[in-house]
Amino acid sequence: MKYFRLEKAGSFTTWRILVNFWSVVLFAAIIYDFFTTNSLSEHEILLAISAIYGAALAIYSAEKEFRRWHRMHTSLHPGELYAVLWTILIVALIVGTIAYNPSYHLPAEVSAAYIGVIGILAITRESKNFYRRREKK
Repeated sequence: MKYFRLEKAGSFTTWRILVNFWSVVLFAAIIYDFFTTNSLSEHEILLAISAIYGAALAIYSAEKEFRRWHRMHTSLHPGELYAVLWTILIVALIVGTIAYNPSYHLPAEVSAAYIGVIGILAITRESKNFYRRREKK
């Protein structure tokens, strides 16, 4: 029940909750956009949602790395899970476009969000590896 208690605005837990919330919202919006043949992307609603998601993810990831380097980060919330979920979504959209909805086109903001997730994962993994190597010395 720790997710339902009132947290101090701007806390690390609050950013994790926001990222999870905007992940669900963005995934739902992308799926809705697919089934309505780009209705959200045509009105730039998907762009707005993906921008909010990207900003929240960047802030959360930066905070997590800051906490790691200052020895305040102890919890395990693997970013690989986000990358796996995004990959499954992108593959499903490609296969779905071929098999079900050839009129659909993958919006640039969806590709950009996926690239952002992969990029953040690569940077944070390298930071984690560097931190571990440094700690062994």
